[in-house]
Amino acid sequence: MSSPATAPPAPNNLKRIVAASLIGTTIEWYDFFLYGSAAALVFNKLFFPDSDPLVGTLLSFLTYAVGFAARPLGALVFGHYGDRLGRKKLLVLSLLMMGGATFAIGLLPTHATVGSAAPVLLTVLRLVQGFALGGEWGGAVLLVSEHGDARRRGFWASWPQTGAPAGQLLATGVLSLLTAVLSESAFGAWGWRVPFLLSGVLVIVGLWIRLSVDESPVFKQALERAEAREADAGPERMPVVAVLRHHWRDVLVAMGARMAENISYYVITAFILVYATTSAGVSKQTALNAVLIASAVHFAVIPAWGALSDRLGRRPVYLIGAIGVGLWMFPFFALIDTGGFGSLLLAVTVGLVLHGAMYAPQAAFFSEMFATRMRYSGASIGAQFASVAAGAPAPLIATALLADHGSSTPIALYVIAASLLTVVAVAVAKETRHRDLADVAPSADGERSVGRTPAARTF
Repeated sequence: MSSPATAPPAPNNLKRIVAASLIGTTIEWYDFFLYGSAAALVFNKLFFPDSDPLVGTLLSFLTYAVGFAARPLGALVFGHYGDRLGRKKLLVLSLLMMGGATFAIGLLPTHATVGSAAPVLLTVLRLVQGFALGGEWGGAVLLVSEHGDARRRGFWASWPQTGAPAGQLLATGVLSLLTAVLSESAFGAWGWRVPFLLSGVLVIVGLWIRLSVDESPVFKQALERAEAREADAGPERMPVVAVLRHHWRDVLVAMGARMAENISYYVITAFILVYATTSAGVSKQTALNAVLIASAVHFAVIPAWGALSDRLGRRPVYLIGAIGVGLWMFPFFALIDTGGFGSLLLAVTVGLVLHGAMYAPQAAFFSEMFATRMRYSGASIGAQFASVAAGAPAPLIATALLADHGSSTPIALYVIAASLLTVVAVAVAKETRHRDLADVAPSADGERSVGRTPAARTF
């Protein structure tokens, strides 16, 4: 019989929690992806005008990568306090930081106005964005994972993951609309600011919803147990120290699992705006439209992949995505090279569907690896430290390879190598889908004590 902490919540309550996590992650990813799209389309001209076009794009993507560099720091800070104070408080703070930085980007003077101070200010705000996002992901997926039950955790926890394509959809949609209705000169002069300023409205909506949900019952129960232990045995170790002692293998698995997922996503959605327009002769609007439609499909398939992971397991579904993305890379670029919209749309859509097979089970998979009082830290560290080596340099590396070789072959091989690394990491991992999150805790001898469920025994 389930304990109160692990009993499934009322359907309406769970849906409200899922909605709060989804809307918050959508807003934060909208802010983050908006920068990536703007970096590919206009920031090279507005903030790095003295460089030739491709070098300007590289410099623009470099400021884009800076946001990833701040994500591990955000993971450490938000993870520490999220494991000490709770998931909800930190999620509210991350939303405020991300929205505030994005709104401020919309007010920035350009290089033409303040010279070299413009890219410096842009980089500082990008660091704030990255810091906030580093703490957002772990809290959002844990809030849902710790409210739900093990039988459908993969499905429910995948909904915050749809915030990424939803944010991409929203950011690309707003940019696509503006580039369609505005002249290129108007968009470069002031139109690019509009989607950044809209973030202020979205943050108000997101805060209203996030403040209405309850803290994770699993976390509250674990906090009570920890306070009782501290009265007898003294303070707990810092969550980061505990993660590195009890869960270092899981951190490495999570980092390896992220490589193909992260690299392929930014090649498919961010670098494509450079490749399609410079190498395949596709217009900016056409490339944006393809990403827009494919992101809608991506949004729809993520919960389906999450539900499948509840039936087959996290590992099999994840491996489908990792292997599939690697196999798709050469057809992906071949289709784009045709220059047709249908071929471009097919390339991006299939790529994102395969990416979804990795991204959907990732939330439950990573949550199930770690003990409650170090789960925010462990999941965030594993995910965000990998992003520095994976998603951060992916558009930069892809653009540099294109500049050096003038061919998509090295870029395809780059993604394939990441896929092989992810396949190895997931293949050596333990299956986690039957774990009871309330029972996962470090034992006194340093090994993990993981609860049983009727369906399976896990370690």
